[in-house]
Amino acid sequence: MSAPGAGIPDPFSDALIAARLCAADPGLGGLILRGGWDLRDAVISELREHLPPGAPVRRIPSHIDDERLLGGIDLTATLSRGEAVSRIGLLAEADGGLVIVPMAERLSDAVAGRIAAVMDTGELVVERDGMALRGAARFVIVALDDGVEPDERPAAGLVERMAFSIDLSQLPHGYRDSAALDDADTPQGDPLPLHDVLTALAATAAALGIDSARAPLFALRAARGRAKLAGREAITSEDVAFAARLVLAPRATRVPATAADEPEHDTPPPPPDTENQDGDEENGGVPDPVQDIVLAAAMAAIPRDVLARIAEGGGRRARTADARGAGERRKSGARGRPKGTVAGVPGGGRRLSLIDTLRAAAPWQKLRNADGRIAIRRDDLRVRRFETRAEVVTIFAVDASGSSALARLAEAKGAVELLLAEAYVKRASVALVAFRGIAAELLLPPTRSLARARKMLAQLPGGGGTPLAAGLNAARDLAEAARARGRTPFLVILTDGRANIAADGRAVRINAEADAIAAAKAIAAAGIGAAFVDISARPRPEGAALAAAMRARYLPLPRADSAAMHTAIRQAQQA
Repeated sequence: MSAPGAGIPDPFSDALIAARLCAADPGLGGLILRGGWDLRDAVISELREHLPPGAPVRRIPSHIDDERLLGGIDLTATLSRGEAVSRIGLLAEADGGLVIVPMAERLSDAVAGRIAAVMDTGELVVERDGMALRGAARFVIVALDDGVEPDERPAAGLVERMAFSIDLSQLPHGYRDSAALDDADTPQGDPLPLHDVLTALAATAAALGIDSARAPLFALRAARGRAKLAGREAITSEDVAFAARLVLAPRATRVPATAADEPEHDTPPPPPDTENQDGDEENGGVPDPVQDIVLAAAMAAIPRDVLARIAEGGGRRARTADARGAGERRKSGARGRPKGTVAGVPGGGRRLSLIDTLRAAAPWQKLRNADGRIAIRRDDLRVRRFETRAEVVTIFAVDASGSSALARLAEAKGAVELLLAEAYVKRASVALVAFRGIAAELLLPPTRSLARARKMLAQLPGGGGTPLAAGLNAARDLAEAARARGRTPFLVILTDGRANIAADGRAVRINAEADAIAAAKAIAAAGIGAAFVDISARPRPEGAALAAAMRARYLPLPRADSAAMHTAIRQAQQA
């Protein structure tokens, strides 16, 4: 979807209106915003502006644990006071306000399920007049979907409980619509009976293959809220079409069959019942035109990725683990994805799991005491385990020598920019080492800044000898420095493999080739993942030998553009 023009629904305008509706009616659950990083702040600001003054705002990191999310017993305060002391969780802190979920596609199904349960029941430990009490917590959620692949989506249980899903990813950078809310402020259409509205929404949901009862109910609330936003009590066909476009269309699992798709029958249809038709008109029931309008609005707004999945016959796909370009897994005692518990003493960053501790102590209570008090010993203590992903640093080592340097550098620049475009989503950074003449030079330290990378790449020179050993050594040094900072390095070597400058700067081909092999073996010995991109017009044995020496994936790409190179590098990282 390109930037909308006159008469075409504007997703940014829809998002602003949806934000207002959620602020007015928390029963809508919230909204999912996909893409549109430069537009999200405006949508969130619109929502906050229409919440009550002083409404709290909280963010849920993807690695949050149950204690911080839901609250529970504050063990330290309980032990010091000698009585149970409750701790307020993040969702309870957001009571009456806004919860923002960055990178919602990375939220685990377990955490999403707990949030969904709270949205259903509202039961939490909340704070009232300085006291921790059991009560109801209501809040609006804005889930930010940064998924790149079709199967990178927030958990289905969370999506099910949020009325709106809006894709801003196709809008141009910096897009704004100064008249974004005009269509909601102007009364449009004739009032509709509630029966017709319910019939149209239910029929449209059934035609789109939506089997959830929440969807048409959300759509009804959205239509009613949009009418109130425009100062009207009655719902019009435009209100219902708006609700179908934002609530029903993203949930579609099939495309309704048209008249042309229906099989032909030899038996003629029965004659129309004119008596019943007259009776319908007398009763004022005219659902068919309304259903047509609502279904047409929903059909026109079905996202392209949903249509593609429907065409493939898969409907909505289940999410898969994010292994694309992710860093190595590392154990942690304080943060990351929960990975169960283990026996141990809390402290030094390790956190006590109270429930598992009590569970371990429970079978021994009759043997330990007879006064009814719980006795916990050191062997009963359980601490939580977590797993984190290290940040990935993709280091390009580019051969900038020779007559083909300009074409080679253009390919590298394009691939670097494509990788940087994914850096925010995948928590990755990119660095660039160029080697030419008699030495290698670090042109771009590890960064996520696309603007900074473009500025440095524009100044990248080319021509001269091929100090391949110096380039490999410089890339390895940078990779080891990144690893020392807790990152996962991955090398991408772009060269034809024909070294002619030795490590000491002399133009002796035999020495240069031997030094290059030694540098490649040093990369393998360091255990650094790598891909060797052979960009010579006719791949020769030298490139394959160097790739084998550094235990890298060999990619002969003599005529690859930046997009093909980017795809090949991503596949190498996954492998």
